[in-house]
Amino acid sequence: MRAMVLTAGTVRLALEVFMAGKNTDLRSILELDSELNKIQDVDILLERILLEARKVVHADAGSIYEKVTVEENGNKLDKLAIKFAQNDTTDADLPPDQKPVMSFFSVPINEKTISGYVGLTKKPVNVPDMYHIPKDAPYSFSPSFDKLSGYKTISSLTFPLVTAKGDLLGVIQMLNAKDRDGNTIPFTVDDEFLIIHFAATATTVLERALDKQEMLLRMNKLAEMRDPKETGTHVKRVAGYAAEIYNRWAFRHTVSENERERFCDNLKTAAMLHDLGKVAISDVILKKPARFTSEEYEVMKTHTVEGAGLFSNIRSETDQMAMEIALTHHENWDGTGYPGWVDPFREGFPPLKADAEGKAIPRKGEEIPLTGRIVALADVFDALCSKRVYKEPWNEEQVLEELKKMSGCKFDPELVECFFEALPSIKQIQGMYPEH
Repeated sequence: MRAMVLTAGTVRLALEVFMAGKNTDLRSILELDSELNKIQDVDILLERILLEARKVVHADAGSIYEKVTVEENGNKLDKLAIKFAQNDTTDADLPPDQKPVMSFFSVPINEKTISGYVGLTKKPVNVPDMYHIPKDAPYSFSPSFDKLSGYKTISSLTFPLVTAKGDLLGVIQMLNAKDRDGNTIPFTVDDEFLIIHFAATATTVLERALDKQEMLLRMNKLAEMRDPKETGTHVKRVAGYAAEIYNRWAFRHTVSENERERFCDNLKTAAMLHDLGKVAISDVILKKPARFTSEEYEVMKTHTVEGAGLFSNIRSETDQMAMEIALTHHENWDGTGYPGWVDPFREGFPPLKADAEGKAIPRKGEEIPLTGRIVALADVFDALCSKRVYKEPWNEEQVLEELKKMSGCKFDPELVECFFEALPSIKQIQGMYPEH
């Protein structure tokens, strides 16, 4: 059992070892840099980092924790919150289109647990046998986790994600290294050296993704200042729900794994900006503690075109999706939504398709982009589950029944089916990003 110090000398030694003939895995890590750098969404990146870390050291299972700040008894405390867990042995029993249901919890950054100790010291720890940790070790392992899961943990390799400035971003814990015959073995010194380089790669791309997420949340903070409903947790939930609905749709339509990840990554980023156009709406309307009048509602509708107009200079697929979502997430499957076929980039938002009275014709069915149809469903689900100035949150049974009623009129019926297929994962996202 060792605690490693990440020094320049250690890294150089690692490079020397692999350049002497064991550089295959190291080369793979170097090639992985550019691939991870393409991922924008923090959650998708964290899950991918965990997967790739496990591949590097041939770990059967693992978990990734993100450092979060929580408030307890009026005090702000830093903790490690579990984000994702993977387990090849237990996941093998699941259908190929389903994710495991996991519980979300956090651990203090202190010496009591291995992950907490690694977060505190910012030094990796390699434990050959979790059931025989020396008595003088500051941390311990509780077999109760194994009893609950039915999975025995033997070896572990836990390492921190630390920026160049020394800031802790999170902790990754690898469990049960496997040899070529599938036997559980301790993690080796070579594994430790590989993880040193992988941790540096992962930390760099994660820091970039967190910076981008913070920028998006600040943009949404502008909308939140105008409309208290547009909280950071709300947009994270909507983005998460949208991703789960899309993944179910993509599985049905046999979309490749690479395309699914790329689309989902762009979708989650774009979905967070779905109501950014509310910055253009008067406070008198946005902050009204009651339902809108018909005149106020007409003004409120313009947040869709105002939001789409912010993306007039489209430079990426994310920009295209953000524009589509902002413009169409209030269109209805049966053609009764808004704003309809309008040009969001010209003054006055003139109709592109008009009725006899010159008013924009609403989009319907598949005229509404898939992205807009998905976010429409995700947004309404979250709104029904949340408290508003004019209503209390609905209970789960009421919400689900309402979504079924709106299938085929407000929502794409296939996407409603996808929603219910993804419901266990959607409920996990609710637990990951609670309102308070």
